[in-house]
Amino acid sequence: MGPLTGGGADAVLGHVGLPLMGHRGYGHDVGLILHLSASTTLGPDPNHKVLVSSVERAMDEGMMLRDLGEVSMACEEWQMPLVAMVYTRGEKVTSEYDVSVVKHAARVAAELGADIVKVNYTGSEESFREVVEGCGGHRPGGIKVVIAGGEKTGSDLETLDMVDGAMRAGASGVSIGRNAFQHHAPEKIVAAIVSMVHGGKTVDEALASMSA
Repeated sequence: MGPLTGGGADAVLGHVGLPLMGHRGYGHDVGLILHLSASTTLGPDPNHKVLVSSVERAMDEGMMLRDLGEVSMACEEWQMPLVAMVYTRGEKVTSEYDVSVVKHAARVAAELGADIVKVNYTGSEESFREVVEGCGGHRPGGIKVVIAGGEKTGSDLETLDMVDGAMRAGASGVSIGRNAFQHHAPEKIVAAIVSMVHGGKTVDEALASMSA
């Protein structure tokens, strides 16, 4: 956790046990986003997630569509921001990065009351702009769209190119997992991403900062 927050990450995302284990016993302050649902890769259907926490528990301990709707109403009641992570998977989906299904999923989450929608990056600035515009993320006060980091990339350039394309398309930020915490220098890659998201740096500038 230290290298990620040291690089300037705004928040970390995990399950309710994270704050109980002491997610920041030292180092920089960092926001906390808690998962309300979960599944495991060992289960018969890893894509079927069930509720494992609640808005009330997330508040007290700091720590499929029906569930999202119920959580959305609770978040509205408690004035808690809601992040919906919507990934397009299943027998009817030939590619989870297809813009037609990604923008459909993002729109569903937006209409069900999410404040921030996290989706897969569709591979290009042009296609991802459709996703952002589809749920009003291009308008002031619209739903915020962030991209997932996806599978482990082959290089820092590939990761930063993805961030650059998403931001140019109108994304509000990124939610990077393994490409940050499995990186050989987590603090440097996070700092480079932060410089692009918050500082407007180019891919070349961000890459150069990693070798400085």
